[in-house]
Amino acid sequence: MQRLKFLLRPGWLVLILVVAGFAFMCFYVLAPWQLGKNTSTEQRNQLIADSVDADPVPVESLLSGAAVDQGDEWRRVTATGEYVQNSDLLVRLRSFEGQPAYEVLTPLRLSSGSTILVNRGYVRPVQGTEAPPVGAPPVGQVTLDGRLRQSEGTVAGKEPIFEDGQRQVYTIDADQIGSFIGTDLVDAYVQLEPDQPGGLGTIPLPQLDAGPYLSYGLQWLAFGIMAPLGLAYFIRAELLERRREKRAKPSDADDPVLAPIARKRPFTKTKPAESAPRTTTEIKMADRYGKSR
Repeated sequence: MQRLKFLLRPGWLVLILVVAGFAFMCFYVLAPWQLGKNTSTEQRNQLIADSVDADPVPVESLLSGAAVDQGDEWRRVTATGEYVQNSDLLVRLRSFEGQPAYEVLTPLRLSSGSTILVNRGYVRPVQGTEAPPVGAPPVGQVTLDGRLRQSEGTVAGKEPIFEDGQRQVYTIDADQIGSFIGTDLVDAYVQLEPDQPGGLGTIPLPQLDAGPYLSYGLQWLAFGIMAPLGLAYFIRAELLERRREKRAKPSDADDPVLAPIARKRPFTKTKPAESAPRTTTEIKMADRYGKSR
């Protein structure tokens, strides 16, 4: 343990804490985040793939519960009812084919009596980002072909607004939009297929590929392993360097300068010799002529 005392120095302590924090983030935050996205993307792709060849079902048959079951999202459905006129909303900050767009939502009163949002498609902004005028949906009963979608949820601080003469929202959330327009809505919406009554620019289906999330997750796991290994390498290198310095340090007996001094006998201090007492003649001579120098 004496050899590892250098790890208690501030520089090494900071390095150890940084490496430990980075490894923790890799294993418990970053890697699970990417792997979780990979799992959800694969599930979504499987649902879409399963719905391609499935026959559409009446939307009412999937709305028995309080919310749409996750396994029923992207199911092909038919919806029969009437568009609620003058109730359009625009969804802000959307993009299609690399260009900004607004999605258009209109409530549809179903034959069963409930009301559900219909995503009619997208329109492009005018004069920069200004919302364009939106054509009214057809009047009277219509039968629509689309895909059932779950509500997207809300974003804190992103409340519905009224801008450019139109109602606008940031996400497609049935509860929030229902409160905004004063209508009870089913907690779901229908995304229209191409060439439907009231349809606008068709929203494409997501690409059926898992994306890079799996490789990103594995990379974060690899980084989480490499960081402690790198720290161990530097600690080992420091130990080896200290061992080499200790072996290379000469002792006093081996030093050609200090060795002769170390071999000398210990120095002893001797008393100065006491002078002999003066005679009577020397005293008289000193009194007469003074002390000799």
